[in-house]
Amino acid sequence: MRLTLAEPSYLKESISIISDLVNEARFKITPNAIELVAMDPANVAMVVFKLLSSCFSEYDVKKDIEIGINLSNLKQVLRRASPKDMLTIEMDDDNRLKIQLESATTRTFNLPIIDLEEKEQKVPELKFPVTIKTSSSVLNEAIADVDVVGESVAFIAEPKKFILQAEGDLNRARIEIREDDATKVSINGDEKIKAKYSIEYLKKMINGSKLSDDVVVQFSKDYPLKLEYKTVDKVMLSFILAPRVEND
Repeated sequence: MRLTLAEPSYLKESISIISDLVNEARFKITPNAIELVAMDPANVAMVVFKLLSSCFSEYDVKKDIEIGINLSNLKQVLRRASPKDMLTIEMDDDNRLKIQLESATTRTFNLPIIDLEEKEQKVPELKFPVTIKTSSSVLNEAIADVDVVGESVAFIAEPKKFILQAEGDLNRARIEIREDDATKVSINGDEKIKAKYSIEYLKKMINGSKLSDDVVVQFSKDYPLKLEYKTVDKVMLSFILAPRVEND
């Protein structure tokens, strides 16, 4: 296995975002992509990540390889990568992950491969009655607004309208995002749907905006939320977040 990235930013940003939710993870390196499916320790959120081989200047993988890595260790190493570095990943003779950063200097880091006990995670098959596509910055601003008020936010879908609403002891915030060709907001769904989610988790997930200018939002009543960030032929990062079901 030998992988070389001329632009380390997609890997660097992705690992930084994922490590806010997951401590250790199993990467599956296939002849087509680096993939990861992991749950956060509280079993509230799932992360699905794919970095395509087309992102790499060299991608030599003959067969599927699985490696367990401590993500905060990997994040610390990738932090040292500058945009001008050539980043190479391979396995060393001691069966550790070898990461080399090359520019004016050559820097080599070796990370231990860890054994992960938990079973392989499967991405659940979810069906959604509503799909909203908007710019990442619009969603980021809306989450920042509701964060001022409460710990959870209600996502409400109506025909041609997407609403985020939060309530605190005395405060209330309501953000309306309307379907609009000019701002590239599209809302696909005919019924009114409402569900609640944790703002704390959402604040970590919306960092996916570093990878893509757009986000796809899907949810249903008392049902998981899915956020997907994608750059064609490069990277896909999606999150599935359990709902907050409250007994009225």
